[in-house]
Amino acid sequence: MTTFKAPPPPFDPELGAALAAMADFLPSAVTPDMIPAMRDLSAGPRATDDELRRDGRFEIEERAVPGLDGDPDMSLLILRPTAPTGTLGCLYHIHGGGMIFGDNRSGVREILLDWAEEFDLVVVSVEYRLAPETPHPGPVNDCYAGLRWTAEHAGELGFDPDRLIVAGGSAGGGLAAAVALMARDRGGPGLLGQMLLYPMLDDRNNTPSALQMAGLGMWDHTANQTGWGALLGDAAGGPDVSPYAAPARAEDLSGLPPTFIEVGSAETFRDEDIAYASRIWQAGGQAELHVWPGAFHGFDVTVPTAQISQDAKRARVAWLNRLLNA
Repeated sequence: MTTFKAPPPPFDPELGAALAAMADFLPSAVTPDMIPAMRDLSAGPRATDDELRRDGRFEIEERAVPGLDGDPDMSLLILRPTAPTGTLGCLYHIHGGGMIFGDNRSGVREILLDWAEEFDLVVVSVEYRLAPETPHPGPVNDCYAGLRWTAEHAGELGFDPDRLIVAGGSAGGGLAAAVALMARDRGGPGLLGQMLLYPMLDDRNNTPSALQMAGLGMWDHTANQTGWGALLGDAAGGPDVSPYAAPARAEDLSGLPPTFIEVGSAETFRDEDIAYASRIWQAGGQAELHVWPGAFHGFDVTVPTAQISQDAKRARVAWLNRLLNA
């Protein structure tokens, strides 16, 4: 691995203290032999149906829908407000987990339902197949098939198809960017916006931040290599990677919906995410970029009470408000 000689940026004091306390059970580096343990760790206590119903304010359903072009059926977790106050939109959610772990309830209880209550949103969260058991294009095809089904059934689900937003964090952010590219290239569905939270975009894993943060924080260079290797095998980092696997490979970023991108200054994905926002602007698109100083990967989930995590959450809500209530 090429080394990077500049010192890493310092962690935010609150985040750095929490990171030090978690170092023994949340390692920076993840190697392929650790995938089973990471899946056990990420499974944790799953959100129960009762928790997702929020005292009856949401209806919950798990729906099996067809995969893409003969792929196996997949499951969509669908949550609908029971007493909306206005026209419903839809947040189509793709969970994170480095392409190798996680499920469609990840993050729904903590964040998405807050947004759903504030903005009258149906939440649809896709259970896509994971690598390495399912390499590319399986995961992104599942995500795109679920998105297409969701748009085609907007009437049944009760939302306005012109208010459909795709969102995801980490690997889910990368997959959200990929399905936005697929939707642009394949004639739909139309998207009102894409929310990409510290997205995993570039399989080449060789930006200054990827090298600078090796061995530090969460999801470092080695972990990123593990994730991309699981998805792409020996093709990772090579010349023939599809933009639907790694959106940073796309040559054309024009024609995308309004985009929200956030990332920490002290994480692997910093430079590829900044570059993605810049390239959207260079292509004439609209993007809002937040770089949180001293934040590591997944800081808001790991340390939700930190001041900088609260600031990040407010920025997301402000963007959604401008997008949905303009």
